[in-house]
Amino acid sequence: MRHTNQTYFAFIILSVILFACHSKENTAHASPPFNEVKKLSPIQLLYADTNNAETKKLVRRLDSFYVKQSHAGFNGSVLVGYKGKILYERYFGYCNYEKRDKLTSHCGVQLASVSKTFTGAVIMFLNQHRYLNIEDPVQKYIKEFPYPNITIKMLLCHRSGLPDYTHWAPQFWGDERRPMYNADLQKLMTAHKPPLEFRPNTRFKYSNTNYATLASIIEKVTEMNYRDFMRHYVFEPLGMASSFVFNPATDAPTGTTVSYKYNWRREPIVFSDGVYGDKGIYSTVEDMYRWDQSFYNNSLLSQETLDMAYTPYSHEKKGVKNYGLGWRMLCFPNGGKVIYHNGWWHGNNTSFYRFIQDNFTIIVLGNKFNNSIYHQAPVILSIVRNTPMSGEFDTGG
Repeated sequence: MRHTNQTYFAFIILSVILFACHSKENTAHASPPFNEVKKLSPIQLLYADTNNAETKKLVRRLDSFYVKQSHAGFNGSVLVGYKGKILYERYFGYCNYEKRDKLTSHCGVQLASVSKTFTGAVIMFLNQHRYLNIEDPVQKYIKEFPYPNITIKMLLCHRSGLPDYTHWAPQFWGDERRPMYNADLQKLMTAHKPPLEFRPNTRFKYSNTNYATLASIIEKVTEMNYRDFMRHYVFEPLGMASSFVFNPATDAPTGTTVSYKYNWRREPIVFSDGVYGDKGIYSTVEDMYRWDQSFYNNSLLSQETLDMAYTPYSHEKKGVKNYGLGWRMLCFPNGGKVIYHNGWWHGNNTSFYRFIQDNFTIIVLGNKFNNSIYHQAPVILSIVRNTPMSGEFDTGG
């Protein structure tokens, strides 16, 4: 009987060991202990002294510029920051035109593609802490992903060749008013395998599918919904209380700043509003300034990781424009670099410019279609620096 018990316990121990090894192999990327990672600190907003003559003159010139912009149809919010302090912050127009509710510091606006800066940063965070490796193929994390030669890094810098889902998915989804989510998109890719537009890593082409797929990787690695992860590990720790990831099933039509066409007609919710990672984050200029300053504080990412993210990865075409890992950029021959991202989704036009050498930031968020938003940053720069506008700086939409 004792021998039988010994054999039984030996079997149990062996089974536990084998199970542990099997579990380790199959859950290497599940439920990382994020609480062991350094907790982020809320970013406190600071304001520049606006009582001195120089700053007053600057504010008057910016106000004069934006009075003209608002008369020309601009409806949105603006923030200009320098070395961690807010120089200029204004709100023009309505968050809800029908109710005549004015835009305020708490009215979150759809960031559109500026959301990619968050998705890219979280992927780099996971890479920094070795929860994933951006050099790995996507198939390592999403088994059913139908393209074996595409890596996470290729998604980050838009060199995957994946066609944009907003173009090909409607024919398979059918009902353009029924929200499609990231899991649905992955199933469509698996089932239909739309042809790549080019061989992976041979050239750059911007595609929303890249960042929707990155959001799915985040969910696989963390075993958390993307919305929950962003709330618990980015927005709340950094003090971004007015920021959230949009869900058309729960956030529409109330509870958000309304998106409008140029003529104040509401933009309808469509199938692709359910997909996140490439877009979908609502935020304010104040929260976006917290996001901006978190990089100078290395709250989320180390300087080594930021250097990787700010490196240009596409060199097929000459010129100053390039793309890093989650960021557009202008790389000048003298070594100067502007890190930025624009966004356009429905009636939302957004612009986020970061002059990282100077810790100088321009944030413009609009919820009524206005293409001129993409051309405001060079004017603001010329006003602040009192220098002629640079043609190269005007990057368009």
